[in-house]
Amino acid sequence: MTHPTLSRDDVIVVIPALNEALRIRDVVIGALAECPRVLVIDDGSDDGTAERIADLPVTVIRHETRMGKGASLRDGFMHSLRMGARAIVSMDGDGQHLPSDIPRLIAAANRHPGYIVIGARLRRRSQQPIYRRLANEFADWGIAWGTGYQLADSQSGQRLYPAAVAALTDVPGEDFVFEAQILISAAQQLGTRCVSVPIESRYKCVHSDEQFRPSHFKPLRDFSRITSHVVFGVLRRGGVPDMYRRIRENPVVIDDPTGEFAPPPMGVVQTRSS
Repeated sequence: MTHPTLSRDDVIVVIPALNEALRIRDVVIGALAECPRVLVIDDGSDDGTAERIADLPVTVIRHETRMGKGASLRDGFMHSLRMGARAIVSMDGDGQHLPSDIPRLIAAANRHPGYIVIGARLRRRSQQPIYRRLANEFADWGIAWGTGYQLADSQSGQRLYPAAVAALTDVPGEDFVFEAQILISAAQQLGTRCVSVPIESRYKCVHSDEQFRPSHFKPLRDFSRITSHVVFGVLRRGGVPDMYRRIRENPVVIDDPTGEFAPPPMGVVQTRSS
């Protein structure tokens, strides 16, 4: 099956936003510089998030009350598909994702047609709190039991979804569980894999004056929800030894033309980023 090359005009950027007045304007302006169509889901914000971008050429969908990140992504996917998107880039509104990484996600999608592309926080990992890093690695291991393959940074919110994945209508789970389940549902229903593109870990630290609002992700609560969701699913399906073999036989796929985290793909000239 051939896949036409994706361009920036084929992609819609979806940004779930809950009380993101601090950084949402910069995020949206950065996204518009990379893709002409940006969709913000204002999930019941009460800090003036929508007002901060009212003069920008974006589509804003407003939830009157908080419905959670899962509902925001579902709404964003549905509206993007109606607008003719061939792929959807999701990114958080708090500034932890660089819009300038969007072209790299699109390029990786063209090298790996049909894959979900994850912006994996592999660069400058020393900025990532150690408890978050260990929790993310544990989540990667757990989600692999649902997908049948290994993956890097399953908890990253910066992703490119092919339209076929975004169109899945029976993905269970709310809030951050949805982001884990859509990887599992795509693998089980469509045979879709993930490829990871190294991006920076961006957190408030002593060496930076960047401001980020406190994360909506609560590691103990949300990892417990994600882990229990995946474990129960594995136990219901059975076949644990077979799944273990599948995971071992399908290592992480990393798209990194610089060669820092993986050999450059065939036909790609190796470069070094500053």
